[in-house]
Amino acid sequence: MMIPKKAFNFVLVGVGGQGTILASHILAEVGMEAGFDVKKAEVHGMSQRGGSVISHVRWDPEHVFSPLVGLGEADVLIAFEKLEALRFAEYLRTGGTALVNDMELLPITVTVGGVPYPQHEALEQAMQSLQATLLCIPGEALAKEAGNVKAANVVLLGAISKLLPLSPELWWTCLERRIPATFLELNRKAFELGRQAVTAAT
Repeated sequence: MMIPKKAFNFVLVGVGGQGTILASHILAEVGMEAGFDVKKAEVHGMSQRGGSVISHVRWDPEHVFSPLVGLGEADVLIAFEKLEALRFAEYLRTGGTALVNDMELLPITVTVGGVPYPQHEALEQAMQSLQATLLCIPGEALAKEAGNVKAANVVLLGAISKLLPLSPELWWTCLERRIPATFLELNRKAFELGRQAVTAAT
């Protein structure tokens, strides 16, 4: 297929156990399926303890020289939790897009340390300072509607697919390779609900 003559930089952030790494694998595979040169990198050493997870995915129609997205270079920040979106907002370029799962996972500093969880307005202000588009998607609620709350990462992939110039069929080809046959229909619904959520939000 004809690929867009444009590079795309993505940063995906979340908390261990949310499926952030799987989503980054699929995002990389989608880029390769579309004919881009693709590189990815991730940091998830604390993910199994509920710590922050960050993945970099880069697509380029010619050649990607480094897998890492620099500060202020991400076209899209995909955040699986609101505090993580705020924590890693500095990766987003001016005028970029933040796609945020509208959920709060309270870190230990909040639950036992008395540190307040940032208000939603703090996230809005951070994005306004970058002149960025903020799209909040109720990932868990939509995944539950599809049949399993654990499909929230697929909801987010459906949402990002709506923002990129590639067919949903191409995305689904890559998803099918990663999802067990038993859960295909559930995840297909989750993917479509994510796409619909972006249409509603914009």
